[in-house]
Amino acid sequence: VQLQASGGGLVQPGDSLRVSCVASGGTLSRYIMGWFRQAPGLERQFVAAITWSSGNTYYAHSVKGRFTISRDNAKNTVYLQMNSLKPEDTAVYYCAASSSGRFLAASDYAYWGQGTLVTVSS
Repeated sequence: VQLQASGGGLVQPGDSLRVSCVASGGTLSRYIMGWFRQAPGLERQFVAAITWSSGNTYYAHSVKGRFTISRDNAKNTVYLQMNSLKPEDTAVYYCAASSSGRFLAASDYAYWGQGTLVTVSS
């Protein structure tokens, strides 16, 4: 599975941004798709996940109610809509695919995109 993330940028606190991840090369219905983020000096952190087949979603406590993960089957694309952004959301955001049935840890994912930088600053 190949993953291509895009959509990062510089926004102000309180703004919204949507990042995208286009997937190709596999039977996507088998996968759980996840978004992680990594700030400088910190470990990669789980943000959200969605099961491709059923659309069930899961969120980290820090983003629940502000971020929404979704997928478009026709476009083989997973989105992360981020609202009410805070400076602490600043990080490189990575999309990933898991066929293990687990999704909370980075080690659960076999496939990773290249990351897209989101900077929240006034």
